[in-house]
Amino acid sequence: MHKTILVAITDLFFYTKVKDALRQTDFQIEKARAQQDILDKAASVSPRLIILNMNDLTLDAFDALEQLKGDPRLNAIPILAFANHEEVDTWNRAKVLGVTKIVSRNEFSARTKGLVEELVTGPVASS
Repeated sequence: MHKTILVAITDLFFYTKVKDALRQTDFQIEKARAQQDILDKAASVSPRLIILNMNDLTLDAFDALEQLKGDPRLNAIPILAFANHEEVDTWNRAKVLGVTKIVSRNEFSARTKGLVEELVTGPVASS
């Protein structure tokens, strides 16, 4: 089954975190290395989830959010974002632009796999 995650993270530490967290899963990672990659790859690979680093200095996550949510072909793709927890404006703006879930950088690092699974398959019911 096609389970591609589009990762728009240029920070090597966080990108490695995602790769390591999803290594033992059936998710495939597609990396967006440039701003235009985010939209192009979202349209071409139809990811189950897009991960954005709101603090990325290379990629403009806000611009990506606006374009993704403004495109009827792409606006239903869930978006998991992370940002510095003290950046209240970043969190609020991401929510206004339609991010599905935003978490702190620490929570993202600690719970990457769980967050991805929650947004792709929905909350797992505990038995």
